[in-house]
Amino acid sequence: MNEKHSRIPLPAAPMEGVDESTWMDVIQKMDEVYTRLIDDEVELEKKNAELEQSQQFIFSVLTSMSDVLVVCDANGLIEQANAALCELAGRPEDQLRGTQLYALLADASSVALARAAMDKADAPRAGEAIELNLLDRQGQAVSVDANCTPRIGGNGRRVGTVWVGRPTAELKRAYHEMRAAHEALKRTQQQLLHSEKMASLGQLVAGVAHELNNPISFVLGNVHALRKYCDRLQTYITAVHAHAHAHEPEPVLQALRQMLRIEHLMGDLPSLIEGTLEGAQRTADIVHGLKRFSAMDPEERKPVNLIEVIERAIHWVQKGRATPVEVRWQPGGQCMVMGSAGQLQQVMMNLLQNGFDAVGHSPSPRVWVSVEVADGQVRVALRDNGPGIAPEHLLRIFDPFFTTKPVGKGTGLGLSISYGIVEQHGGRLSARNAAGGGAEFLLELPQA
Repeated sequence: MNEKHSRIPLPAAPMEGVDESTWMDVIQKMDEVYTRLIDDEVELEKKNAELEQSQQFIFSVLTSMSDVLVVCDANGLIEQANAALCELAGRPEDQLRGTQLYALLADASSVALARAAMDKADAPRAGEAIELNLLDRQGQAVSVDANCTPRIGGNGRRVGTVWVGRPTAELKRAYHEMRAAHEALKRTQQQLLHSEKMASLGQLVAGVAHELNNPISFVLGNVHALRKYCDRLQTYITAVHAHAHAHEPEPVLQALRQMLRIEHLMGDLPSLIEGTLEGAQRTADIVHGLKRFSAMDPEERKPVNLIEVIERAIHWVQKGRATPVEVRWQPGGQCMVMGSAGQLQQVMMNLLQNGFDAVGHSPSPRVWVSVEVADGQVRVALRDNGPGIAPEHLLRIFDPFFTTKPVGKGTGLGLSISYGIVEQHGGRLSARNAAGGGAEFLLELPQA
């Protein structure tokens, strides 16, 4: 700076009325102005660099966007488009700039929607979502979930529109794949539920065999007796016909009647038929109960009497035990809930089976079952006098495949599936250690 100042020549001869000090003041002011000019130039270069960095940043953001972006003026002419749109349309930005946005749309419906959005005077500042179809580089329609946002100028008026869109073809494909996976998961869950039910049913085979043995024995014994009675009746009827043709005297037929015990036979026939029908009906009831429990449950929910469900569960689990377990249960009247009778019976059988297994080595095994209704909720409590649940197991007792039983004695799915069934019924299943010892499971369901 001093070198530049040295170039400023001093006047060869002092001007009249101007001394040297005045010239020095002028030179100093010129130096200050020049310095300010230099500083302004440096600041301007700095601002230009910052502006260039900002433009580069905005350009890099627009380039890296996977969503398409279009900036239009008030007439719908494209002012700027990002790389994603250029890639989708197969045209560079300089070709798109100045063309109508409507030329990029694939159908009249999309054109009408876009025109209505850009012509709307009271468009929301946050934008509105519109589904449009764009033309890709092959001329095929591509579905785009677009957001139309008004662009406001410095005077506060709308000067154009900003469109940001995301092609939804990939999203729709992912959605369909997710839906198919969800359906497959539901089918797997149903199969798992049915498999666990079959495992529970397998534990009841011994009790069912014993239960079926009695009525089948009735039927078989009565059928054997009926066959012998039929033989006697056939012999007697043949003799009656023979004596009728031969005009045999009545004493001969009377002797034959006594020998074949026809009176006893005729008196015994009604009870034999009644016993056979009873045994057959009991067998049919048992088989029907097994079929109802083992069948795949429908999705719809119906009113279910929970008292009957509990009684059936107690009956079946008791029949499957080699050693009896005392069940303290006071059945009441009807207690209706909405749900699936088969699934709720499966829950009760799982809880009872766990309770029976827990008291297997107790000197006096006992299980208590109680039901109470309060505030529109049905509360079933099932308690045993076993050793209870270890504290470290309480948090995991409903986890899938968690079991404390030996290998081959349990799948670890019963309580987990029961928990899921109760949740599907809008209820709650919990476990704790009872104050008097043993484990207690609490089942809560909304009253129908």
